[in-house]
Amino acid sequence: MKFSFSNEQEQFRTMLRRFLTEKSPTSEIRRLMATEQGWERDFWQKLNGDLGVSAVHIPEAYGGQGFGFVELAIVLEEMGRALLCGPYFSSVVLAANAILNAGTEDQKQALLPGIAAGETVAALAFTEENGRWDSSGVALTATPSGMGYRLSGVKTLVLDGHTADLIVVLARAPGSSGDDGLSFFTVQGVADGLERRLLNSVDTTRKLAKLTFNSVAAEPLGESGAAAAPFARTLDQAAVCLANEMVGGADRLRQSALDYVKMRMQFGRPIASFQAIKHKCADMLVDVELAKSAAYYAAEAAAEGTGDWPAMASLAKAAASDAYMQIAKDTIQLHGGIGFTWDNDTHLWFKRAKSSEVFLGSPKYHRELLMQRWNV
Repeated sequence: MKFSFSNEQEQFRTMLRRFLTEKSPTSEIRRLMATEQGWERDFWQKLNGDLGVSAVHIPEAYGGQGFGFVELAIVLEEMGRALLCGPYFSSVVLAANAILNAGTEDQKQALLPGIAAGETVAALAFTEENGRWDSSGVALTATPSGMGYRLSGVKTLVLDGHTADLIVVLARAPGSSGDDGLSFFTVQGVADGLERRLLNSVDTTRKLAKLTFNSVAAEPLGESGAAAAPFARTLDQAAVCLANEMVGGADRLRQSALDYVKMRMQFGRPIASFQAIKHKCADMLVDVELAKSAAYYAAEAAAEGTGDWPAMASLAKAAASDAYMQIAKDTIQLHGGIGFTWDNDTHLWFKRAKSSEVFLGSPKYHRELLMQRWNV
């Protein structure tokens, strides 16, 4: 287990931060969040053409760069810091990992190169209207039809589902329950019978959609009826990635609060010199560093495949969620009256903190998972 980043990893982080700082200012974030799509394909292709971030953790055999999970976590942290509006989490973290975990060799060869190059935007549809984040909530059915299958049901809270070119869908055989009968399927975004509707959400920098499948033709992905384990692994990997994304956003907020209190004058001196402000800033730093430690450890554990990495994924998700929300609240408070206004950028990260807190399961949900896994 490594406890620090290599020089190459730090250089990669610096390069990525510089690029995102230049290309994703808050003015651009505000412009994109007001659009229905939420991102622009030209910028997405430029991002991948210049930096190849979609290919970071995808093996070279499938058109990727072949780096590890730690490098993927670095990308997510910097994107969380910059609040990048793009389909990275949906396409690379959720869909690509689902294909890597469940797909056959031929399917990986066919599907992953397009995602790695940024040419194919993919999404993973697994959550339904019951609001559950595990496989027990899956009710959408897959019925055999000729040489393929037909999907019927509804998926909701599908990240970038309204714009994805390829949708990976978790469905079950009719009459099955629990982890039995679960399978992954792939559906084209323009398939007949597929209805896609953008949902209203608090965080408009991250678009969510509702997908209705009306007997939609689908191709199986991986072994039929054996998707439970790959799906669980995909969700744990996503929890690690989300934790790293959140600590990036939390650190950005902490730094913005510190910059503001050092600049804001009251009674002829910066308010950063007041003892109460010093204590608040110190608490924020401690919260960020503790959350970073959990997120970094989980990423390294996932990269090495240690036996406790699923438990560490839940620990990191819960810790980062709490830290991000608390720091977002503190940042608004330290900005005073202006912190509550639309003109101040703090609310952009505050809304992302709130949406990330519940996405993939609340802190309470992940603490319960942590205890179950720890006892095992």
